[in-house]
Amino acid sequence: MSLAELRLEDLRCLRSVELELHPRLNLISGDNGSGKTSLLEAIYLLGRGRSFRTRHTVQLIRHATSRLWVHGRTSPEPGHSLGVEFARDGGLTIRIDRATADSRVQLSEIFPVQVIDPGIHRLVEEGPTQRRRWLDWAVFHVEPDFVRHWQAYMRALKQRNAALQSGMETSPWDSELIRLGELLTAARGRLIESLQGHWAAALRRLGAIEASLGFFQGWSREFGFGDSLRSHRDRDAQRGTTGVGPHRFDVLLRVDGRSAREVVSRGQQKLLGVAMAVTMAQYLSASAGRQMTLLLDDPAAELDVERTEALLQTVGDLGAQLVVTSLQAQDTRLGVPDAVFHVEHGTVKRL
Repeated sequence: MSLAELRLEDLRCLRSVELELHPRLNLISGDNGSGKTSLLEAIYLLGRGRSFRTRHTVQLIRHATSRLWVHGRTSPEPGHSLGVEFARDGGLTIRIDRATADSRVQLSEIFPVQVIDPGIHRLVEEGPTQRRRWLDWAVFHVEPDFVRHWQAYMRALKQRNAALQSGMETSPWDSELIRLGELLTAARGRLIESLQGHWAAALRRLGAIEASLGFFQGWSREFGFGDSLRSHRDRDAQRGTTGVGPHRFDVLLRVDGRSAREVVSRGQQKLLGVAMAVTMAQYLSASAGRQMTLLLDDPAAELDVERTEALLQTVGDLGAQLVVTSLQAQDTRLGVPDAVFHVEHGTVKRL
């Protein structure tokens, strides 16, 4: 599955854009600040329902306008039509084949997309939220019940936290929390195990530092989830929140037994983040038969020439649809582009 058409209005500096994309290599050129990354954001919105640059979607709406919209069509035929609209006063609306969708998850199911941008080092450097999202996005593709279990778990967690805050007994919620929590953790553990071969291969190809890929399940492995909940009951009551469980899950990257973010450089953090993206693309292609669209924003940022070439060769071998930004329209380090677009003053034209 790839993106064949993209139309948008009023996203950041882009007033109105219509593009026909190639299923293989698309190059977007233009000066810094011209709107190249905003085009990648628009594509990402169609697959995730959110930006990869900000948590506040309202920031994407072009100045002095009331709403943005992005429409796309996937290929091969007959494909699907996707639409995302965000209004300053009305929130997010998602449409799939002209029907209103219930959640962002439905976009991801139809149009899998990932991004490698200069901020990908945050997967390693920052807290667990982004790493959980990276893993759970893939768990959903191979175990469709995962999203339903996660949503039910979060509802039970919310009820348990409310009981803690009001001084009520939590036992009505504990059994459901334990049941769902064990299902979620087992699914995540299975995926981490399945990724190991792809992870090792990605590290070798990218010339990245050797790092282990593991996980913290959200409570001590010395105890079951139920025992951990009971042992933390008094502490949870004092804080008014549940301190253990799958909502505390983290993907662990370790170098010589230490957290990678404590011992590697920014460039190596970026390589590890890239390895995570490549690992997931390879796994989904091999295990779930899902080809994705991969967005590369300024792929040479913070990498030397050798590492940049390794990155480009690795992603070029994935068989994915690629959309790559560059300052130069003649940038052919990934080979001759199948489609080239130039962005200038908020407008886009095909070269």
